[in-house]
Amino acid sequence: MQIYVSGSLAYDRIMDFPGKFSDHILPDKIHILNVSFTVNGLKERFGGTAGNIAYSLGLLEEKPLIVATAGKDFDRYEAWLQKNNLPITGIRRVDSEFTASAYITTDLSDNQITGFNPGAMKHQSRYSFESGPTNDAIAIIAPGCLKDMTAYSQAFKSLNIPYVFDPGQSIPALSGQELVEMITGSQLLISNDYELELIKKATGLSNGEILEQTPTIITTLAEKGSLVRTRQQETFVPAIKVEKVLDPTGAGDAYRAGLLKGLVMGKDLIAAAHMGAVCASYPISFQGTQEHRFQYDEFAACYRHAFCKDLE
Repeated sequence: MQIYVSGSLAYDRIMDFPGKFSDHILPDKIHILNVSFTVNGLKERFGGTAGNIAYSLGLLEEKPLIVATAGKDFDRYEAWLQKNNLPITGIRRVDSEFTASAYITTDLSDNQITGFNPGAMKHQSRYSFESGPTNDAIAIIAPGCLKDMTAYSQAFKSLNIPYVFDPGQSIPALSGQELVEMITGSQLLISNDYELELIKKATGLSNGEILEQTPTIITTLAEKGSLVRTRQQETFVPAIKVEKVLDPTGAGDAYRAGLLKGLVMGKDLIAAAHMGAVCASYPISFQGTQEHRFQYDEFAACYRHAFCKDLE
């Protein structure tokens, strides 16, 4: 089955702050906020929603097509994708821009402050899905070029390609009507709990009303796990415990990769969410969103240990 992963490709500049943001932000002075954080250093990693999701799908023995834009400095990232046997034919190069860049600072409580320069992501990828498989395909719309997000939801619906809608960081830039249009007809809506509240505020819809537009809402709850809501029931999916958490960045994208792998395998929603939970447990033990590695047999063993079921 062809998996289309639309979203962003970015260089992540990751920094650790050896303290807590809350100790330096005064709630009664938030209207004149002026804060500087001295960090322990900077590490550059490959990232972006599309890149992260595709990378973990590659570890799960899939070859998703990344649909995104990149800039004039994309050579190193391109080589990395090719090294990991990920197709690059869906990536449009914009030579007048730099590749998108995220500057992520994480404190000791795993809170994050991120600055993001969209760069080439401001431009549409112009990919035509009619040129590829449509009858045996699934897609995810992750945060990326806003025009791509709206255009691709329309394309997937017209081509009857089931898609996961993941608005994430793009929520503030989308109107309530745009969010409703992209939610409507999707296979499921996925977000974290804070993002879900933003969606509900922007659209004016309750959980029940959202479920009238899409059959499933999956809400990730960080270390607490995730919640799968359908029109019939709610099911809690626990997170996988790990020995040491170094960086939570990338766990959400890995969850989405595991979820998609489960859907491609024909698993039911809960089993697919279990696979998402297992996949999300890998990147948090590394600093960076594409630093983890695992073999499929290892993943299957972790799934079996966590949920007492065989993956196949």
